[in-house]
Amino acid sequence: MNRSRLADLSLLIVAMMWGCTFLIVQHAVRVLPPLAFNGIRFIGAAILLALIITILYRSQWRTINRRMLLHSCLLGLLLFMGYAFQTVGLLYTTTSNTGFITGLSVVLVPFLALILLKHPISRFTWLSALLAACGLYLLTFAGTALVFNKGDFLVFLCAIAFALHIAYTGIFAPKYPALPLAALQMAVVGVLSCIGSLLFEDIGPIAQTMDRLAQPEVLWALLVSIGPTSAFAFWIQTVCQKYTSPSRVAVIFAMEPVFAALTGLWFGGERLGIAAGLGCICIFTGMILAELKSAPRTVQ
Repeated sequence: MNRSRLADLSLLIVAMMWGCTFLIVQHAVRVLPPLAFNGIRFIGAAILLALIITILYRSQWRTINRRMLLHSCLLGLLLFMGYAFQTVGLLYTTTSNTGFITGLSVVLVPFLALILLKHPISRFTWLSALLAACGLYLLTFAGTALVFNKGDFLVFLCAIAFALHIAYTGIFAPKYPALPLAALQMAVVGVLSCIGSLLFEDIGPIAQTMDRLAQPEVLWALLVSIGPTSAFAFWIQTVCQKYTSPSRVAVIFAMEPVFAALTGLWFGGERLGIAAGLGCICIFTGMILAELKSAPRTVQ
């Protein structure tokens, strides 16, 4: 298996981790406000990656320079904007609209890859992206109508931010060691989330916050989120984007709601209708088409 295929498989595992832990995080943010949760989650992820660097790859601290700091801050800002716009948008729109519009980043990424990286958009890239977008619609709405409201614009900004994060990771990942690049952007997301929480969320007195943190669903969600779905997931993404194109990353990440739907079906007592099932098939077909027909990115 060449590096491009191994990278795509690793990214699929990341999408699976995100999708399978959606229910866990969803239960946690009902107890602890979302920005506060993300603040703790990403600061914890940054500390974990910093410990790994210090213990196993200490020489990589010396690779940090001003350009890496600036690029890490940009990636962290884009990631924070994606989560923040999504969270605020949920106050004004439905979860179905949010899921579908966020997933539209799969269509935006090829454009951004063309502009930023000069990657050509092949007919297979278009077909796989459109299949994934159609699948997201079927999976999200399952036959009901898409009705836009004022929160959808904020969620669309979230989709743009996530798409830009994938595209710019494709630019920066080959230039720097993956561990410090991932650790620094996790720290930026964590700090900005904490600031946002203090400004816009009612977290209550410290004693109340500590009580919320002690709740089993919050502790379990933080344990899963700090390690597997934040520190390790974005570390894997940063490494893998040295060997695959942003467009393929976007199509692979479109599998996240498929895994979330299957998790809800098996463990959450949810039902998966015919339209949603067709949506899953469309997304999976788009991913397979991108994998089989897209030209592997040249290893740098």
